[in-house]
Amino acid sequence: MPFGAVLAQVGGLGRFQVLQTVLLSVPILLMASHNLLQNFTAAVPPHRCRVPSATLGWSNGTLGPSEATLGSCWRYVASAPPNGSSGPRPTEPCHDGWDYDLSIYVATIWDLVCSYRQLRQMAQSIYMAGVLVGALLLGGLSDKFGRKAMLMWSYLQLGVMGTCTAFAPNYASYCVFRFAGGMALSGFGLSITLVEWIPTPYRAITVAITGFAYTLGQILLAGLAYAVPHWRWLQLTVSVPFFVFLLYSWWLAESARWLVLSGKAERAVKVLQRVARLNKKKEEGEKITVENLRSNMKEELAGLKSSYTVSDLVRTPVIRHIFFCLSIVWWGRAGFSYYGLAMDLQNFGVSIYLIQVIFGAVDFPAKVVVTVSLSYIGRRVSLMVALFFAGLVIIANIFVPTELQTVRTALAVIGKGCLSASFNCVFLYTTELYPTPIRQTGLGFGSTMARVGGIVAPLVKMMDEYYPFLPPAVYGVAPVVAAVAAGFLPETLNAPLPDTIEEVESSCGRSGPPWLSSGRVAWPPPSTASSSTRVSSTPP
Repeated sequence: MPFGAVLAQVGGLGRFQVLQTVLLSVPILLMASHNLLQNFTAAVPPHRCRVPSATLGWSNGTLGPSEATLGSCWRYVASAPPNGSSGPRPTEPCHDGWDYDLSIYVATIWDLVCSYRQLRQMAQSIYMAGVLVGALLLGGLSDKFGRKAMLMWSYLQLGVMGTCTAFAPNYASYCVFRFAGGMALSGFGLSITLVEWIPTPYRAITVAITGFAYTLGQILLAGLAYAVPHWRWLQLTVSVPFFVFLLYSWWLAESARWLVLSGKAERAVKVLQRVARLNKKKEEGEKITVENLRSNMKEELAGLKSSYTVSDLVRTPVIRHIFFCLSIVWWGRAGFSYYGLAMDLQNFGVSIYLIQVIFGAVDFPAKVVVTVSLSYIGRRVSLMVALFFAGLVIIANIFVPTELQTVRTALAVIGKGCLSASFNCVFLYTTELYPTPIRQTGLGFGSTMARVGGIVAPLVKMMDEYYPFLPPAVYGVAPVVAAVAAGFLPETLNAPLPDTIEEVESSCGRSGPPWLSSGRVAWPPPSTASSSTRVSSTPP
C-alpha cells in the first residue's frame, strides 16, 4: 500500500488539509509583494537637474520652463560661452543631483536615474540571484532536514532581512539585504508539504489555490503601494507579517511521507494520528503503527539510498530526460518572459497602480481555465498551450505600432496571464514527475532555472535603448522553446506520486523512455502500479 492509501485512511481531503492549505497560502500573498516590490520602491519619478543658483519648483506635477535646465539628465553650464561665442551653449551632467516630482512617489530608493538608472535593474538581478542561491541550498536542505524546518527558517530569515532592507543606509547594503531576502523566499516558495498531504485528485485544485493567492498578492501590492508611498515603510509593511507566519507555522505538520522515507517512522505515525484526529478519523488513525506503516511502504523503503545528491537528477536515463525537459520549461516560463513583463510597468503609459492591478487580475480567468484544463485535459497539453500562446502574443507585440499603446498593453496583459497560468502547470507537473527522495531537489533545480532567467531578464531589458525589438523577441521566443520541451514529458493526470527512483526508471528499458522511442506515454511506472495498490489513491 503506497502512501496515498495511508493518506486516505486518515481522512483523505479533510479539515486538516483545508486548514493547512489556508495557512500555507497566506504567506504567498506577500511573496508576490517581495518579487515585484521594486516596481514601486525603485520607480523613476519625473525629475530634472537641480541647479543650486536657481529657484526651481514643481507646479501641479509638471516641469516649468527654466533657462538653467535642459532636461532630466543634462543642464546648461552656468558660465557663458567663451569669448562671447554665439554657438551652442555647453551642457553638463547633473552634478548637484535632481529635483523630483513627489506628487506620486513620496520617496524611492536613492537617485537611481540618468546614468545610474541601470542600477535599478542591477538591484533586481541581485535579488533574483539571492532567490537562485536559496533554491540551490534550501531545496536539498529540505530533503535532508524536512519541509517544516526549512519553511520556518525561511519565514524568519525573510522577516529579518526584509526589515533590515527597510532601514538600509545605502544602495550597497540595500542590495545585500535584498539578496538575503531572496534566498529566504525560495525556502517557502519551494515547500511542497502542502502537495504531499493532498490526495491525487485534488492536487491540481490545491496548487491552483496557492496560485490564486499569489495573484491576489499582486493586486494587494498595488493597494499597499498606493496607501504607503514611502519606500521604507512599504518595505517594512510587507516584511513584518512574516514574524506572524513564523509563530503559527509551529502548528503545521511535517510531511509524513518524507518522515517515513527518511527513517523516522515513529514521528510519521504520530503525525498521521494527529491528522486523523483533526479529520475525525481517530479510530482509523489508532490502527496505524510503525510496523504496519513500514510494511505497507516496504517497496518505497526498499528503493531508498542512505542519501541523495544532485547527481541523482542526471544519473539515470528517465530522471535525466525529465530533468532536462523541465529545466527548459522552468527557464522559458519564469525566466525571461514572466519577470521581463511584470517588472516593466512604467513603460505602459498608464498609472502604475492600475496596470499592477490589471496584471494581477488577468491571472484569475487564466488560472481558472488552466485549472479545469489540468483536471480534464491533462498536464502536458495544458502547459504546452499556455506557453505557446504566451510566446505568440509577446512576439506579435513587436509588430504593433507604438502609437497603439492600448493594443500593446492588452497583448502584454494576455501574455502575462498565460505565463502565470503556466506556472500552475509546471509546479504541479514537477512535483508529480519526480519521486519523493529527490522531489524537493528537482523542484529546487527547476526553480533555479527560473531564477537564472529572472536574473538575466532585467539585464536584457537594458538592451532596449540600443535594440528596441530585442527584449520582446527574447521574451517571446523563450516560452515557445519551453512549449516544445514540454511535449517530450509524460502525462501524469490522475497518477499517484512516485516514491522511488527505481519506480520511475522501471517505466523504460535500455533504449530510453518509451515516450521517446514509440511516441507513447507510459506513466505511472508499471512495476508498482498494480490495481491493488493504486486504486485507493487514484479514483477515476
